[in-house]
Amino acid sequence: MFKVITTNFSQEFERWTDALHTAKSLIPQCKSLTQDIRIYLCDELIWLYSREYKYPQYIGAGTYNRLARLFIQEAIEAEEGAVGEN
Repeated sequence: MFKVITTNFSQEFERWTDALHTAKSLIPQCKSLTQDIRIYLCDELIWLYSREYKYPQYIGAGTYNRLARLFIQEAIEAEEGAVGEN
């Protein structure tokens, strides 16, 4: 279970891609240096966006690779679902 948290916003997601798209859509609203956007996997912080850094930060050893594999797996499942509907 993924959870996106920022000032005045908190939402849970089953899929990594949904959480990531939501977090990225919130970036324009992140105006001050003290405000950030976070994604948690269960209770573990795995992704952080802040105006302090040029790019979002993946937190923890191997997190980027693990999430990249999950992104590919979810894309394949979505593709198979779309083909099954047609």
